[in-house]
Amino acid sequence: MEKAKPVYVKVESLKPATKGHNVVVKVLDSKPVGGGAIGRAGASLRMSECLVGDETGVIIFTARNDQVDVAQPGKYLTLRNARIDMFKGSMRIAVDQWGKIEETTAKFIPKEDNNLSLIEFEMVPVPDA
Repeated sequence: MEKAKPVYVKVESLKPATKGHNVVVKVLDSKPVGGGAIGRAGASLRMSECLVGDETGVIIFTARNDQVDVAQPGKYLTLRNARIDMFKGSMRIAVDQWGKIEETTAKFIPKEDNNLSLIEFEMVPVPDA
């Protein structure tokens, strides 16, 4: 049985609380956050918030542990099986243990004036029909 080829999406098409995204992005900026937080297994957790994007827009990527070393400004990355987390009403893209992050050779200029992480979403209860 042959594996299905991954389907890649553009940043502008990402929606809140979705998963399974494959996207190619450029890292524009990286800022350490968390100050040595402790993870579930008691080990220290390194985190960075990285502004990443493609030709359609930008979004904040939450890099954890080894991902922090890979997600450096100027690098192009492939994020596989990424998910969209919500933090204080705004979208963040993340890659957990079921996904993969790797450097790639793409070349493009990200569209910085379309920052999806600046859009604030509000959870609205939906009445039962």
